[in-house]
Amino acid sequence: MESWLLLNLLISSIGLGYFLYGRNTRAIMPMACGIGMMIYPYFVTYWVWLLLIAALLMFLPWRFRF
Repeated sequence: MESWLLLNLLISSIGLGYFLYGRNTRAIMPMACGIGMMIYPYFVTYWVWLLLIAALLMFLPWRFRF
């Protein structure tokens, strides 16, 4: 249980960084991915899906630069 909470905290913290970066540079993709990373851990309980979705959301801003 504690490891799941720490993983949620880590993913949400990275999401906050993405959100702040997107807001400061006025880039929509990092900001949207950051919001997604801060919200989705509340709905996903299996740790493998947490990591896969986090990896996808961290990859998207670099793949699709606007």
